[in-house]
Amino acid sequence: MRRLKAKPKTRIKTGLEKSIGENSVFYPYLYLLPYALFFLIFWVYPLFDGFYVSLCRYDFAETQRTFIAFKHYISLPFDPLFRASFINTFIFVLETTPLIIGVGLAFALLLNLSFLKGKTVLRVLLISPFMLSIAAVCMTWEWILGSQFGLLNYYFSQLRLPTQTWLLEKGWSLFAVVLTTLWWTVGFNTILFLAGLQEIPDVLHEAAKIDGAGRWSNFWYITLPCLRPVLLFIIVMQIIASFKIFGQVFIMTGGGPAESSRVMVQHIYETGFQYYRMGEASAIAWVLFVIIMVFTLAQFKVLSKQTIEY
Repeated sequence: MRRLKAKPKTRIKTGLEKSIGENSVFYPYLYLLPYALFFLIFWVYPLFDGFYVSLCRYDFAETQRTFIAFKHYISLPFDPLFRASFINTFIFVLETTPLIIGVGLAFALLLNLSFLKGKTVLRVLLISPFMLSIAAVCMTWEWILGSQFGLLNYYFSQLRLPTQTWLLEKGWSLFAVVLTTLWWTVGFNTILFLAGLQEIPDVLHEAAKIDGAGRWSNFWYITLPCLRPVLLFIIVMQIIASFKIFGQVFIMTGGGPAESSRVMVQHIYETGFQYYRMGEASAIAWVLFVIIMVFTLAQFKVLSKQTIEY
């Protein structure tokens, strides 16, 4: 009995494919065109349009933008609210970045110990806060740090210790936000560090032990250099996230008391969407963008100099 072979299905070419031709050098870029258009329309255009707005006097009450060049940028250092938000943002970055990275690395080293029991439970406990929304996290810590009915002050009173108004004092409000951020995000960094630790070949540690290296030397000369790619990624992402801090401050302290926890993104939000000074808000946003870019490039330059050879 004779078998009939099915003819392979041919794909119908579009008019654009016919006009360009499959052998054309431009043919592969057809598949990138939708994504390129999306990128240009929703990222590149708003970026440069926002820079142009920062050079204009423009609010929702005006129908046209009035070009004023760099007057917004020149006036920013003389704005006390901008100075307060600028300083508080840098304080937050300097406090959270080494704290979250250091604690995350310590937890990862602990979870990487071969004799430790219950690793799965510890991993779940560490990553669980990161799965919560920012609103849930802030409401939880508002309950813990509440001045009248807070859990922490309750235990302080039981121990005959003086209670604190953690969210209502200048010296404690920003630190309360730092503590909340640490609890929320340290688990994610721990998992990243743990993945990096498990990729380090055991032969390196064994060779170091044979050469007489102790635990500290093993960590400093073997573990830490091998973690450089992971460390670079975590530092860059952590600094960017810290500079963009907004939700915790907005929900827990509102920038108070007396602007002691006011940050730059909050200042951008209030300037643009409460006072409708869109030109000034765009200028502040561009200042923040440049700061983040400078820090990111500096970190890449410093941490990418050395390479690891096994």
